[in-house]
Amino acid sequence: MIEYAIETVGLRKRFRGIEAVRRLDLQIPRGEVFGLLGPNGAGKTTSILMLLGNIRPTDGHGFLLGKPLGNIEVRKYVGFLPEKFQFHDFLTATEFLDLHGRLAGMNALERARRIPEVLKLVGLAERAHARIREFSKGMQQRIGLAQAMLHKPQLIVLDEPTSALDPLGRREVRDIILQLRNEGCTVLLNSHLLSEIEMTCDRVAIMKKGAVVAQGPIEELLAFSSVVELEVGDMNDAAMQALRQVATRLKFESMPPRKIWAWVPSEESVPELARAVVCNNAKLLALIPKRETLEELFLRIVAENEPAIKQ
Repeated sequence: MIEYAIETVGLRKRFRGIEAVRRLDLQIPRGEVFGLLGPNGAGKTTSILMLLGNIRPTDGHGFLLGKPLGNIEVRKYVGFLPEKFQFHDFLTATEFLDLHGRLAGMNALERARRIPEVLKLVGLAERAHARIREFSKGMQQRIGLAQAMLHKPQLIVLDEPTSALDPLGRREVRDIILQLRNEGCTVLLNSHLLSEIEMTCDRVAIMKKGAVVAQGPIEELLAFSSVVELEVGDMNDAAMQALRQVATRLKFESMPPRKIWAWVPSEESVPELARAVVCNNAKLLALIPKRETLEELFLRIVAENEPAIKQ
């Protein structure tokens, strides 16, 4: 059986009549990097705060590292980098990490050994004795990542960990996250940088209006929503109707169409598209299977059933 680092069922949160999260169903296996995606206002931050026990859910239940949400003891095994961090900027990097090490229950020998390690890992070894107030926003994000993984937690929650970093810094953080996974740590990553999510995460969940609307391994989600580009000639109503019976969605730019984009549920449906065209006396000039990027999948899911914006 799969052992989950995080598992929730029907988790809900209301604030003064406003339903910030209406249903959060998550299953995050241990030892994986999991991406939590959604547009602004989807309920991601509220969901993270419920998982960490910082706010209580209105309804539903869940488990964090096998313990009920809100369990105090489990917090020692969790690292967290919030999006809107406020650090003690009068401390040096070493003093700051030493403080958080003591809060995490690390003894003096553990702190003395581990602090230089994480400073080197996040690229701040040369600034070990500089005060945090002298750090740029990107450097502060790096020291925040260092404190999140200082005590070698079993689960690390990172809320927009690369928002202030340049491309080189984002690659370095991506390498750190993959190293954490290789060491058996579970990472929950919330980011608007979908390309980073696609390169880093094993699984993702997409939230919309306070609920999870898609969840699973990235490869499966993208394979499920595969796109086929068809170039056709002499298109007719019968062939178009046959295509609609195979595809879950069609897109074309003119009528009669010369290029058609068809979304199909699986690769097994691709030959059916060809038959739908050819067997109805239309010409199939080209058929090119494509795979959506995570960004394309995200935008399509978020846009589904949304009213068109009038110009």
